[in-house]
Amino acid sequence: MGRIDHGPAGGSEGGQRAGDAAPTGTSGTTGTAGTAGAAGASGTAGTAGAGGAVADDTGTDTVRSAAAGYWERRGMPTVPGQVAVAPGSSLLLLAVLAAQAAQSGEDEEDEQAGEAGGALRTPAGRRTVPGPGAVFLPRPCSRRYARQARLLGRAVHTVPVPVECGGVPDPFALLEAVRRARTRGTAGRPGEPGGREQGPSGVLVLSVADDVTGTTVPPELLHEVCEAAAEEGLLLVSDETWRDTSHRPHDTVVVSPAEMLHGSAHADAVVVLTGLNPAGPVPLPPGAAAGAARFPATGRGARIGARTGEVLAALGAGLSRASAAAAAAALAESAEVRERRAAAARLHGARADALHRAVTAAGAVCRPPHVGCGVYADFEQLRSRLAARGIRDAPALEAELVRGLAGHRPPRAGDGPGGTGVLGGHRFGDDPHALRVRLATDLLAGARGPGHTPETEPAAFPEGADLLELPGAAQALTQVQSVLADLTDGSSH
Repeated sequence: MGRIDHGPAGGSEGGQRAGDAAPTGTSGTTGTAGTAGAAGASGTAGTAGAGGAVADDTGTDTVRSAAAGYWERRGMPTVPGQVAVAPGSSLLLLAVLAAQAAQSGEDEEDEQAGEAGGALRTPAGRRTVPGPGAVFLPRPCSRRYARQARLLGRAVHTVPVPVECGGVPDPFALLEAVRRARTRGTAGRPGEPGGREQGPSGVLVLSVADDVTGTTVPPELLHEVCEAAAEEGLLLVSDETWRDTSHRPHDTVVVSPAEMLHGSAHADAVVVLTGLNPAGPVPLPPGAAAGAARFPATGRGARIGARTGEVLAALGAGLSRASAAAAAAALAESAEVRERRAAAARLHGARADALHRAVTAAGAVCRPPHVGCGVYADFEQLRSRLAARGIRDAPALEAELVRGLAGHRPPRAGDGPGGTGVLGGHRFGDDPHALRVRLATDLLAGARGPGHTPETEPAAFPEGADLLELPGAAQALTQVQSVLADLTDGSSH
């Protein structure tokens, strides 16, 4: 892939450099700068705004610089001015969706003003259009994506994932979903206000390393999805929180849409998100959380980044000093951080492989896991057996597994009902009538007592280590196998 040109941006920016701060008339607590928007205030977060440097007393400038280096090392050249930070990727997603809505409204107004003779708008006359297009999501996907979209009143359309993986919609199903949305009036048509000539008419949120299904997106499939989305005028928001959790890094290729579309006519159509929290790939201290967003080094990227900063400022969404320090250290990726992350990935990979063998031995269909902390199993071909036990949908399947697995280990963050690490597919936007369920790898952590946290996981899990030699792992796996065998034996109990 080529490098992003950080020289003068073309188009309507009139030669503004992509790395320069975007003009803004607001200030707030966003911790975003340059293309990411508003200058800081209130002693919570500071930025370098268009008018000059503003004191940063929380370390958010350091976080932005660390995030820029993080993406640079992954083939996405980035300057700190392209980065926004906030207390979590969910909040950033909300801000990006709101910014895209506002930007699409401004693009429409600009065209209308041009048609009326080029009348100029003043900042006070800015008009925004809520929900200028639908938000498209893969099915299944993280529960938080739809929540953020619906908070803004956006229409949400879920599109089934392909056979190969999760995290992205099937490209042909995506095209059909966009066309149906246009028929209903929830997505702009190409050539009309809100269509692709004026900017993205909707949003596709995807995850190239999908923690829900434990899979990565093959590059050739990602290319098809990116081309389909870009051609239909969709802004791509790529959640890459889990991209560094490959169980076998040398056998797994993770490519960002920002890399895939670099140098194309749609290079300005990708926003990249990553999140850091106590339960993430590199756990932050308890109570700390942060997220970072990377905007394209283009005029449109600068505008969306600036509006994202304004949204975060209005919400008072600044990083605490503790979160900023922890996030900067994680994103800087010291040798200690890299080794800890790799050991955690190997451990979760060993657990995921064991769970995959257990569910497929019981007769379920399950994609082989490559990343993240879970497997996504489909029991549809066992429907008749499960129906004999009164299990006909995802909620009932979840409830039965919770009943069987509850109590063999203490609850953990992200657990399903009863503290089991089991969540039915309906909780990820999947068809509630389908017999699908996600099983977390922590099911095989064993009973470690109420003080268990990510920090108490084994500090070292070398390549080739035997999972079953870890305390409690063999017993936990036996329990899971027993519950699955009992569930699928065809008896009515």
